[in-house]
Amino acid sequence: MLEKEIETAITLARNAGDLILDFYDKGFAVEEKRTKDNNTEPVTEADRASSALIIKGLDEIFPEDGILSEEEIDLPDRLSKQRVWMIDPIDGTRSFVEKAGDFAVQIGLCEDGKPIVGVVFQPIGDRLYYAAKDSGAFYVEKGGAPKKLNVSEKFDFAEMILAVSRSHRSPKMTNLVEHFGFGGEVAHGSVGLKIGLLARQLADLYIHLSPRTKFWDTCAPQIILEESGGKLTNLFGDEINYNIEDTQNYNGVLATNGTAHEIILSKLKPLLTKFGRVKVKN
Repeated sequence: MLEKEIETAITLARNAGDLILDFYDKGFAVEEKRTKDNNTEPVTEADRASSALIIKGLDEIFPEDGILSEEEIDLPDRLSKQRVWMIDPIDGTRSFVEKAGDFAVQIGLCEDGKPIVGVVFQPIGDRLYYAAKDSGAFYVEKGGAPKKLNVSEKFDFAEMILAVSRSHRSPKMTNLVEHFGFGGEVAHGSVGLKIGLLARQLADLYIHLSPRTKFWDTCAPQIILEESGGKLTNLFGDEINYNIEDTQNYNGVLATNGTAHEIILSKLKPLLTKFGRVKVKN
């Protein structure tokens, strides 16, 4: 079940990765694009080329499915589709621009608003994560054999490792770390790669306080985490519904090993109140 979908997504992610590395080696133009919340973020030729490659491949094999890509116009007809592919052609464009290496291609598939297939591929290092609903999650490095992924079972904050952003840290995140008293941190770029650390037991949780992630940031990583035994919700404990018009995760992201999810939600609640965070209704 879903074998064709996962095989197609893996092939396209790897092909996009080869294309991206060609830009990475030869150079590329960088622009600043303005988001609808009036922020700016970098976009490159590689982002657009990767997006075009993936969309062409999906259109050829799954012409009836909807497609949402970070670098394309969001067509409203996707809301009428039972299945929608969600693409981040380069998750971690800033890391790509800085030649930091921790960026990834992400391809996810949702059915009725819930992730059922996910591929996250890191071209630098040739690291591949993939999962399909009810089929487990797997990790492949440098052409080796797939390894089944399982999250940790830690629930003591003092023993848990928090995955954090490599490039920026807000005062609120510093406050959060002090509030919980986590045992350590591991810094990494890309939302998908940070969540991959949870699936590999290199971290135990990831808390994204900002309201700025989008569906293409979380779709593929979510099913990989869930099939590893973990859980992903917003900061208030609600599931993300991917079948709505607005693609922004206004209520942040909480990804955990599952075991500690409810405990973390409970301890997080007063901190969100302190920060003035109120749940946004999409």
